[in-house]
Amino acid sequence: MFINDVEQCQWIRQKFETPGVMKFTNEEKRTLLARLVRSMRFEDFLARKWSSEKRFGLEGCEVMIPALKTIIDKSSEMGIEYVIMGMPHRGRLNVLANVIRKELEQIFCQFDPKLEAADEGSGDVKYHLGMYHERINRATNKKITLSLMANPSHLEAVDPVVQGKTKAEQFYRGDTAGKKVMSILLHGDAAFAGQGVVYETFHLSDLPSYTTNGTIHVVVNNQVCYRRRGHNEMDEPMFTQPLMYKQIHKQVPVLKKYADKLIADGTVTLQEFEEEIAKYDRICEEAYTRSKDNKILHIKHWLDSPWPGFFNVDGEPKSMSCPPTGISEDLLTHIGNVASSVPVKDFKIHAGLSRILRARLEMTKNRVVDWALAEYMAFGSFLKEGIHVRLSGQDVERGTFSHRHHVLHDQEVDKRTCVPMNHLWEQQAPYTVCNSSLSEYGVLGFELGFAMASPNALVCWEAQFGDFHNTAQCIIDQFISSGQAKWVRHNGIVLLLPHGMEGMGPEHSSARPERFLQMSNDDSDAYPEFSEQFEVSQLYECNWIVVNCSTPANYFHVLRRQILLPFRKPLIILTPKSLLRHPEAKSSFDEMVSGTTFQRVIPENGLAAHAPHEVKRVIFCTGKVYYDLVKERKNQDLEKQVAITRLEQISPFPFDLLKEELEKYPGADLVWCQEEHKNSGYYDYVKPRFRTIVNHTRPIWYVGREPAAAAATGNKNTHLVSLRRFLDTAFNLEAFEGKTF
Repeated sequence: MFINDVEQCQWIRQKFETPGVMKFTNEEKRTLLARLVRSMRFEDFLARKWSSEKRFGLEGCEVMIPALKTIIDKSSEMGIEYVIMGMPHRGRLNVLANVIRKELEQIFCQFDPKLEAADEGSGDVKYHLGMYHERINRATNKKITLSLMANPSHLEAVDPVVQGKTKAEQFYRGDTAGKKVMSILLHGDAAFAGQGVVYETFHLSDLPSYTTNGTIHVVVNNQVCYRRRGHNEMDEPMFTQPLMYKQIHKQVPVLKKYADKLIADGTVTLQEFEEEIAKYDRICEEAYTRSKDNKILHIKHWLDSPWPGFFNVDGEPKSMSCPPTGISEDLLTHIGNVASSVPVKDFKIHAGLSRILRARLEMTKNRVVDWALAEYMAFGSFLKEGIHVRLSGQDVERGTFSHRHHVLHDQEVDKRTCVPMNHLWEQQAPYTVCNSSLSEYGVLGFELGFAMASPNALVCWEAQFGDFHNTAQCIIDQFISSGQAKWVRHNGIVLLLPHGMEGMGPEHSSARPERFLQMSNDDSDAYPEFSEQFEVSQLYECNWIVVNCSTPANYFHVLRRQILLPFRKPLIILTPKSLLRHPEAKSSFDEMVSGTTFQRVIPENGLAAHAPHEVKRVIFCTGKVYYDLVKERKNQDLEKQVAITRLEQISPFPFDLLKEELEKYPGADLVWCQEEHKNSGYYDYVKPRFRTIVNHTRPIWYVGREPAAAAATGNKNTHLVSLRRFLDTAFNLEAFEGKTF
């Protein structure tokens, strides 16, 4: 055994290698037989009724059901109240039926091709669905809650999600030792060995803010068990494994083997065995009859992570409005003062950090914030309101760009730290900021799971650079983008993705906003109806929100809005790098005090706005490039002729506010300017939507870098030359004369 701990090795030897350790009483043997009957007859019933349907049955490994039930019985006996499970599709329906105890008729009706789907999303195939159920454990007569997490076809993708949800449930219960909440993960042997996310998940097991105090892993060993029907019920394994499947077809099913043994030793009679089979067959037939009464499939009946009391009883939001996101000036000042201090006595901080804290204090006195302080204000305000804030990722405690410093380190005492955010008020929610392992896939999955447990928490994952999120693409595509549509599962996770073209090379420049925008579900050709509730209802209809803020105040507001909305949506924020220290990228307290809100669009408010009919060009942009454009406009003395409007919320697209801007400048050229290459960034997303607003009567010209295979150049001179080129085009008022769109 490759374990360095002698005590652990001894434990394994005693549990696995002691002869006769698995001795059962007659009562336990009868229970095991009854559970095997249910496991096997469930699969037989499905095979008889729907012989040509894929269901990824458990045939050949039916013993997994009694094994799982025994684990849960023992866990309940030892005080566990909540078990969170993750598994691939093989055997999932059997686990839902015989472990979670989902009503059989709701499983059977899934096979009905005439079943209409309720208007709750697109749904998913039955062997991906999850379930949440509270019931009495019959073996212990104690209440137990079971949650089987929904999972896509990516076999092991759910592993970190389960761990994150388990950690959250332990955290909210104060279960620091994992005595009340535990996780079980089921694996196929090939996936367990072959999928890297398994090891990314294991790697989190001893990190303080990620440990769940142990997980039970059940690995289906296909060298001991087997697949009676190949990959699925439509597969013909004899094509490729003829000799092995000749042997498999000769195998006597485990139920018959075990029943024969118990009958032979007198534990049960043949009649009792047959009665047990007949009883379960009758249960299945009765459920099958009832299933025919179901005409509509409700995905919400398969929800794996409900939030009691957050929505109305019908699952709808309690309102369709969002209060202002600003906070009182006293609150801003208090948080700023604490952010500038060391609230622990005799704590020696680094001299460089002293300068940073003094600068924060000076900003607070002057009623201004930079990005780091704006984030501090947003997080701190939630803690006062009882909202837990969790920030996770690589080097997030300090911040990749050494701007955050949420954990102070004593320079004279090893491992002595202080988190000032946890010293804001005597009565406050806790703040968790934690450096993760060097993982994106596993850690983002973990944070997604953590965010599932409660709507009353701001859970943020920050990529070291936005470029690195593609290592977690499976979590983004399969869970975050589509999770609500497939599984009616709301989630308010926030992705912080540092983004910006600064000549730092193709892996330190782009968070690939085009990918998030391509997966956004708003329709580019549908002109919406505007109402008082348009902003919030548009957010409710979308699958996620994509923003690129140009001011610290707007970053503060979009974080605040994330919790104040009456529902939860994933929030993708393209965060700054060079703007973190840009002298112009600061905001006044006036933009953050009570009554202020997030600005989806920041319109031109300079000279051009005062005489809109004289404006020759309106440049629309988002993010950092705004500061390049403003500087260049001033250099060319074009502040009256060129208006610059910032799109802060890119998706869902703010049709209403942009319509106002377009109508304000009826005689102007319309230009979309971006620093990204033309085949990336935002242009392909915004162009058809702008055209929809103007009913295709005005072109929206492109200004930016040329298409490219790599996201950015690694040569500083090439970067500056291309920047100069597109800035010249942006302010050449004759650039598009005589051109066709």
